[in-house]
Amino acid sequence: MSGTSTARTSDPSSRAVVVTGIGLALPGVATYGDLLGPLPGEGGFDPATGLSGRELRHKDRASRLALRAVESALGDAGLTDATAAFTGAADATAVVVSTNLGNADSVCEAADTIAAEGVRGLSPLGLPQTSSNVVAGWVAIRYGLRGPNLTVCNGVTSGLDALAWARNLMLAGRAEAAVVVGVEPAGDATTKLLGEQSTDTAVAVVLEPADAAAARGARPRATIAGHARAQDLAEALSCAGMTETTTVGLWLGDEASAGAGRLLADTRRIDLDAQLGPLSGALGVLQCAAAAAHFETGATGNVLATAGGPRHDAAAALLLTPWPTTRSSTQEPGEHP
Repeated sequence: MSGTSTARTSDPSSRAVVVTGIGLALPGVATYGDLLGPLPGEGGFDPATGLSGRELRHKDRASRLALRAVESALGDAGLTDATAAFTGAADATAVVVSTNLGNADSVCEAADTIAAEGVRGLSPLGLPQTSSNVVAGWVAIRYGLRGPNLTVCNGVTSGLDALAWARNLMLAGRAEAAVVVGVEPAGDATTKLLGEQSTDTAVAVVLEPADAAAARGARPRATIAGHARAQDLAEALSCAGMTETTTVGLWLGDEASAGAGRLLADTRRIDLDAQLGPLSGALGVLQCAAAAAHFETGATGNVLATAGGPRHDAAAALLLTPWPTTRSSTQEPGEHP
């Protein structure tokens, strides 16, 4: 999708696609319910202990973070057994990863090695980590997922675009389910590029057609209702299905997202970038997780997630709607049943 053209993927008559599993690997955030704030600031994922283990050996940091988040998401969706083996339709499950800087450290390290020692200095174990699709590849290999496999490196709108691509794969009949991952690791290269300390962030969501989820007894958390990427946010909102009559209970976006105008003037807003630090490609997928948490509180209204704006080459909007079920009053938002 180009930054100057509008891509609309909302269609009320289409097969509904729902979120059935969520997993995080994010320091200081124990459950996706924490994303609604205030953040606990402690607990959650510990990179010092969580990124070790035989199955993570010889993998780049972004892939290790992603694998931990995917493990939680698939378990949350009820798609793994007691041995953590995948129990879904492996041949028809897609992997869509959003990351803009995920393997920057690996690429820089390889470039430095070539400059100092030539190509003979490169390790055959490290070279695969320089591929931009390495994260999606490792997730697919780990769980034997043989559906479509792709990585979106689309700037600030990348996470929302990845969710839309996964939805489109199912609507087109190319996949029966999808694991969508947003990941950005901490590292020297990413910190230099961002101009500030980066944060280890990985989030994974499982998307399935609503009828398939119902058939296996899964619990939908939210419905992906519409998406658009356009040159400015006002156009993206319109093409994603936002109108003056659309009820929005939560807006996930920043103040710089000019163009929302009076549609969102009185709407509660959460800026995850401001709370957690630079999220880049992980932002949109984290917004999806926060939307699910919002619905689980019993709050009314839809959730609008936005990214991009005047300071970027494009803007994107994703509209999420609640699934018509009632959460148990004893369950905390983001708590796995």
